[in-house]
Amino acid sequence: MTKTNIFMWDVEDKKFWDEQGHKTAFRNLWISIPALLQSFSIWIMWGMIIVQMKKLGFTFGLPHQTPEDLKIFNELLWTIPAIAGLAGATLRIPHSFLIAIGGGRNVIFVSTLLLLIPSIGAGFALQNIDTPYYIFAMLAVFSGFGGGNFASSMSNISFFFPKRMQGTALGLNAGLGNLGVSVMQILIPLVITLGMFGSPAGHGLPLVEADGTKTAGTLVFIQNAGCLWTPFLILSALAAFFGMNNLKTATPELGNYTAEFFKIALLLGFGLVGAGTGAYFLTALKWNVWVVLPVTIFLTLFLMKVFSPQQIKGNLDRQFAIFRNKHNWIMTILYVMTFGSFIGYSASFPKLIQDVFGYLPGGAVNPNAPDPMAWAFLGPLVGALIRPIGGWFADKINSGSKVTTWSTIVQVIAALGVAYFIVKAKSLDTPETYWWPFFSLFMILFIATGVGNGSTFRSIPYIFSKEQAGPVLGWTSAIAAYGAFIIPIVFGQQIKAGHAEYALYGFTIYYVICLILNWYYYDRKNSGIKC
Repeated sequence: MTKTNIFMWDVEDKKFWDEQGHKTAFRNLWISIPALLQSFSIWIMWGMIIVQMKKLGFTFGLPHQTPEDLKIFNELLWTIPAIAGLAGATLRIPHSFLIAIGGGRNVIFVSTLLLLIPSIGAGFALQNIDTPYYIFAMLAVFSGFGGGNFASSMSNISFFFPKRMQGTALGLNAGLGNLGVSVMQILIPLVITLGMFGSPAGHGLPLVEADGTKTAGTLVFIQNAGCLWTPFLILSALAAFFGMNNLKTATPELGNYTAEFFKIALLLGFGLVGAGTGAYFLTALKWNVWVVLPVTIFLTLFLMKVFSPQQIKGNLDRQFAIFRNKHNWIMTILYVMTFGSFIGYSASFPKLIQDVFGYLPGGAVNPNAPDPMAWAFLGPLVGALIRPIGGWFADKINSGSKVTTWSTIVQVIAALGVAYFIVKAKSLDTPETYWWPFFSLFMILFIATGVGNGSTFRSIPYIFSKEQAGPVLGWTSAIAAYGAFIIPIVFGQQIKAGHAEYALYGFTIYYVICLILNWYYYDRKNSGIKC
């Protein structure tokens, strides 16, 4: 077991870095990455699961008599990954401040262990096609633990590396961590074909045809989509506990384990209450998404600010100073454009493929449709792999803002191109004709979000002080993660209305606004900030 608490840490001192700092920093990074990878896998797994749920005859206890019934059921399916997105983003708010009060090693250990709840829970719930909708909604909320982990993970790693390596180190942590989306989308189609966990995981379910008949001899072990992660989560939690470190420079009141674990549990509890309340407003009370979003954020911050014990309040007050800095809000907007798009498209891509190409005009199943399970993983894969390169290139040319500018331009062009081919596809009895241009442009869109995300990692440490950079990284990633909530909801609503392309038009307008903000505040010649 390594020395858990480190009280002397100065990585800007080259001698310290060369002699001892780099070994400790990279050990923590290599343990952090697989833990974060599994966090993303659990968080975004519902995007793949709902595709199979529709094929396996899940009903949520609702009638499937009329086309309108099927539209309602389809919209409910879309809300499951949206709830997970809402919960993950909301939990990032307390995670943004956890490292400063709980310690990096402690936070990563606890947050990884909590992922066992949605992993095991999904394994049980998916064994029965009559499992009620509210069970899946609750599990989606708990899977938000995985989304929340990103904020604390990034904040933690930022303290281990010198400023000159921030783009590369954070890009590796985020990019390889985000590979969890693709790893999940590769593994789930494989493991659901096998009864690999034996009788405790239940029996397979038969596929259901469009007319309601079951396919004899074809069994899908969809519960494995949850069970798969359990052994790996246990290993990652143990690696974090025995191999990672807490830094005094990151956690000023370091040294009392009981107090640190209590603070972690309390703040995560506030986030869970905020996320659960938001999910209830969205699904049970049918509140508008644009009302649910600010109410959920405000409630979570209110609980943290008002009901935290005094020893936590003082620490939070120091970190809440970022809210008085206008650049925190500008970088939040830019980060939403990059990571928010990446994670939102990752959650939506499998179902979007199914809805755009899987059905013919009139609702009949398209026998020549591309299989979402075979293609969807590639988008998050290229977006995640390119992210460290975006950070590295920004370090190389000494400008994150320039890289952000060009990646944003590409996002605008690619989003409009995807929208164009959606319009063309839905007008044909052979929508698969436009599959390749749609797919290629979506890959370019994923690549652009990854490059831009890597470049924003480089910018933040240059805009903010060391004390504020960690909380800003956490906060911006928290708000950006709402892309995993907003994008599936918007796509679900527009698909129900028959105009999926309208969602992309709206996203494009946002990208143009971000392009202007990035140029004015950071990329123009006399902006006053070199980042």
